[in-house]
Amino acid sequence: MAANLDSGEDLAEMSEINVTPFIDVMLVLLIIFMVAAPLSTVDAPVDLPVSVAKPQPRPDKPVFVTLKADLALLVGEKQVSIQEFPSALGVATKLHRDERIFLRADQAVPYRELTRIMNALRVEGYFKIALVGLEGDDKRPTLPAAPAPAPEAKP
Repeated sequence: MAANLDSGEDLAEMSEINVTPFIDVMLVLLIIFMVAAPLSTVDAPVDLPVSVAKPQPRPDKPVFVTLKADLALLVGEKQVSIQEFPSALGVATKLHRDERIFLRADQAVPYRELTRIMNALRVEGYFKIALVGLEGDDKRPTLPAAPAPAPEAKP
């Protein structure tokens, strides 16, 4: 704070702004963000925990949509084409769009194909989709090792 003390008259206010507290706060915030920013980034590889959630009870008559390894599509036990899929699904669910659809896919099915079926379900208005897998123990699944990068050719 600054004041003029040359006379006994009233102290006049100075029109200058004291920016020291502002600079102090900005420096503290800068340090906080510099420390916190690297902690908030996602980096590979990820070591995620295994889900050991209790299996949910199965409905009386679940509707299964199955995608086999040869990309054959089944609604229940009936094989359908992608064009017949919406009508076959409507028959299986009796047009109840809020019914949960259980989606099964073979391990050999490309992710792109599974996503295509999930998108078709969403287009038809089925938003409750459950992915079906095998129940396992608490052991972590082992993933195949990534292939080593090919050596670069030197000119």
